[in-house]
Amino acid sequence: MIEKILKRELIQLNVEAMDWSEGIKKAAYPLEKNGYITKNYINAILDSVNKYGPYFVITPHVALSHAPSSTGAIKLAMGLCILKNPLKFNSKDNDPVKYIFTLSSPDSSSHLDAMKDLVVLLSDSKFYKELDNAKTVDEVLRIIGGRKYDKSISSM
Repeated sequence: MIEKILKRELIQLNVEAMDWSEGIKKAAYPLEKNGYITKNYINAILDSVNKYGPYFVITPHVALSHAPSSTGAIKLAMGLCILKNPLKFNSKDNDPVKYIFTLSSPDSSSHLDAMKDLVVLLSDSKFYKELDNAKTVDEVLRIIGGRKYDKSISSM
């Protein structure tokens, strides 16, 4: 399922950002540009970090930025931004962040199958090495689309 919502135009490689805020903005920009989210959605992500801290830094080096659908999630999609230089998000256990996945889900359930796939990917240390070695967006798509997901997790 993840390969259906992580589209070519939403993947960025070798992105430079000065701090976590700029990283979030740059990671979310392709989703806004392609009509999956509004500018307000990006602002809601930033506001949530300022209010609650970096709760969406979900595992070492990985952020899953998102906001409530009511703040501007238009269509189901996920972006991936691979940073050139990892950034501090002030996550005690998971800094620095190199991979920012940005999720747009217009409801509370349409993204769940993709999240199960993402959990499987993020639990495989080889996945990160493959992403780091990818030189093109097509390579990233092959890495993600070519994975076989664990049926026991996918059927949860």
